[in-house]
Amino acid sequence: MWYIPHMTSPSMLNPKSSVPLYLQLKTMLFELIKRGELKPHDRIPSERELGDEFKISRMTVRQTTQALIQEGLLYTRVGKGTYVRDIRLDQDHSLTGFSEEMQKRGMTASSKVLGTAIIPADAKLASMLELDINSAVIRISRLRLANEQVIAMETTHLPQTLVPNLLRHDFTYTSLYTILRQEYGINLVTAEQTVEAALANREERRVLNLQSPAAVLQMERVTRTDQNIVAEFVDSVYRGDCYKLTTTLLANSFR
Repeated sequence: MWYIPHMTSPSMLNPKSSVPLYLQLKTMLFELIKRGELKPHDRIPSERELGDEFKISRMTVRQTTQALIQEGLLYTRVGKGTYVRDIRLDQDHSLTGFSEEMQKRGMTASSKVLGTAIIPADAKLASMLELDINSAVIRISRLRLANEQVIAMETTHLPQTLVPNLLRHDFTYTSLYTILRQEYGINLVTAEQTVEAALANREERRVLNLQSPAAVLQMERVTRTDQNIVAEFVDSVYRGDCYKLTTTLLANSFR
């Protein structure tokens, strides 16, 4: 029988305690993850195995795992089980593409292209990209993955006149920023980004494999070249359990 390392399982849960059994089990699993006895991407036992081991109902076990999933400590793979999560990205303040950023962190970046198109700029896109309304805009929608885990859904818009024939590239593994730099001579130097917390809508939950209610970070970024030309407008939705934003504040003076 499967067992929790260094613990005598049934005696660790006290049915007479005022603390609900699912919270006792949650605390136990949390401590194992914290101590590294359950490592990133380890599969935890099934509901039946945990229920048998601790003499509790599968419903109680499910309540525990769902709570840990919502808190970003576990994730599920359909038909395969529940695993320990290890990714929580902390955005630094350098202007790099997703692929370069993951490489810096020692992770493998990949993308799943959801769709590409050339569309006319509506009022918002025209404003963001500093174009005339109905100007041709290239749109690339992708899922962003780190170590094969879905992190974000990202839609990038670029003026077609700036990057003609861009869509001949397959951006499943190719870095957009590398193509812009090497093929088009576009040097991205500044970006303005807004971040807003929100609850994922139905489509975002489906694509990002989230359960309701789920927190996400919605980001919009406008990026400029060294010639002060707007090169891209990016609209992203990041999983709230995989991403955090840290900002350093500097005081100008003390008065």
